[in-house]
Amino acid sequence: MDKARQYFNCNARERACFEAGIKLATVYHQFVGTPVSMENVETLERAIEKGVKIQPFVKEVTVKIDRTRLREKSDEYDYLTLTGSMLHVLLKIVYENVEVIAEMRYIKEMDYPLMMIKEIRES
Repeated sequence: MDKARQYFNCNARERACFEAGIKLATVYHQFVGTPVSMENVETLERAIEKGVKIQPFVKEVTVKIDRTRLREKSDEYDYLTLTGSMLHVLLKIVYENVEVIAEMRYIKEMDYPLMMIKEIRES
């Protein structure tokens, strides 16, 4: 039973989509700006996944950071930070009888890391 249900004026389908959007926005706003390199990219991907996975209604999450955007440091003060255009996030939310597959990925034509609903299934 969802303890927060009484505070939402929407149906289960709308709530599942809302939850997906919140999770994707969390990834973007919490992790963009994090220092990233070839040495820590896999650790950062797993940390983001684990952080998202413990949130309500998340059943699956996959995070990939575009390694083609990473480079070697030229000196001690040179490092890259994670940008939205480097992120590809895929997640599954299950709320009541609704399953939502949502994604965040960089869309080159828009020059934008778009968050989108890929699929909604109801049982």
